Amino acid sequence: MSEQILLEEIRPHVALMTLNRPDRLNALSWELVDELHATLDRLERDNATRVVVLTGAGRGFCSGLDLQGGGTQGASVSDGLRGPAGGMRAQAHIAGLMTHLRRIPQPIIAAVNGAAVGGGLALSLFSDIRVAAESARFGVQFIRVGLSGCDVGVSYALPRLIGGSRAFELMLTGRQFDAAEAERIGLVSRVVPDGTVVDAALALADDILRHAPFGVVMTKEVMWANLAAPSLDAAIHLENRTQILASQSGDFQEALAAFAEKRAPDFSSS
Repeated sequence: MSEQILLEEIRPHVALMTLNRPDRLNALSWELVDELHATLDRLERDNATRVVVLTGAGRGFCSGLDLQGGGTQGASVSDGLRGPAGGMRAQAHIAGLMTHLRRIPQPIIAAVNGAAVGGGLALSLFSDIRVAAESARFGVQFIRVGLSGCDVGVSYALPRLIGGSRAFELMLTGRQFDAAEAERIGLVSRVVPDGTVVDAALALADDILRHAPFGVVMTKEVMWANLAAPSLDAAIHLENRTQILASQSGDFQEALAAFAEKRAPDFSSS
């Protein structure tokens, strides 16, 4: 392992996942993409970790695909393939990071420090919560290098978070925008002073940890599913089934008992 991803249990049940290429503003080398997939696989099997905070080392969150690393030709998954076949395999590998972020059961809080552009913007969009430092900046980027603005899931996630009209403008112009605008348009939930963004994300993690583990997992799963629900009826049907499952977990009974006894619930044994 090259340690382009650092993973640590920063406090009980909370993992801090740090993109660790500060000299390149944490640009996505193909080695980093491989390590990020491997780290998400590890987290998906880690039942002790309940919340993940994602950030970048140094001055940036993630400046997108490292174009100095040879483009798609450097992708490990495309070895032995050339032309469109190699390009498609590599493209699917990096785009798969977004569905991987969505798939792991733990909520992911993006602590955005500095640049989050291109693939870095996508990593933030497919996190479940976004907190930004005052110096953070965002941008679609792809259209600025001769490609379509629609890449690695951004055309799916961005309009769902900020609305179609704003998403069209940002994707067609490729302009970068600061943390204050990101908060105004609803891309991030809060902006905090530089140097405090991980602490702010950890405070949110503490809020999440107060709730029943199964309820948190199901909230993430159903929210993502219902962003693509074909109808209100379909969304409600999924909610109904999830609530009945959750009511049988023991957590609901513990929450009711804690309320009656005027104490904090203890979900560790329910």
